Amino acid sequence: MAENVVLYDTTLRDGAQGEGISLSVTDKLRITQRLDKLGMHYIEGGWPANPKDLEFFKKVRGLPLKNSTVAAFGSTRRAHGKVSEDFVIKGLLAAKSKVITLFGKSWDLHVQDVLRTSLDENVNMIRDSVEYLKGKRAQVFYDAEHFFDAYKANPDYAMRTIQAAEHAGADVIILCDTNGGTLPERVAAVVRQVASVIKVPLGIHTHN
Repeated sequence: MAENVVLYDTTLRDGAQGEGISLSVTDKLRITQRLDKLGMHYIEGGWPANPKDLEFFKKVRGLPLKNSTVAAFGSTRRAHGKVSEDFVIKGLLAAKSKVITLFGKSWDLHVQDVLRTSLDENVNMIRDSVEYLKGKRAQVFYDAEHFFDAYKANPDYAMRTIQAAEHAGADVIILCDTNGGTLPERVAAVVRQVASVIKVPLGIHTHN
């Protein structure tokens, strides 16, 4: 039986991070219309904690999109903060998008050396953020940042982070090869292992 392939475009956020690229709100609206015409299922509009992107989210609601659903992108709550008072979480809700894509840390190295918090608190951040946004009736996609590097370094902890997102109600869990260094056969093997445990739909976000 054939399975459906769902496409999620990140041109307006990841693409906008390229050297020498600066997209205006008008640019982003025009690109959105082109992507919708191509039949893209989801379009990541940007980070609504950014005032320009928040303006985009306000204006994109007026476009008569036929094929695409626009998603807002942001991070889990800050360490030891209250999720309902978090600036990024508030911005995600202010975007009023049908989908929110939330990213969090999978790699124990990043939790301890970048976030400078405990492994348990990072799991709490993921769980609290997904649960809170789901409580606001948003469809939540969870981006597991650096997942393949995390799984190589500490598979038990990497799995613990995405299981927290699943148990909190995430609709989709997306495994990210953020550094772009994982070979295709390794990606396939890890996805098979994850799919044997995680029951919600899985996505892939790769970099070259």
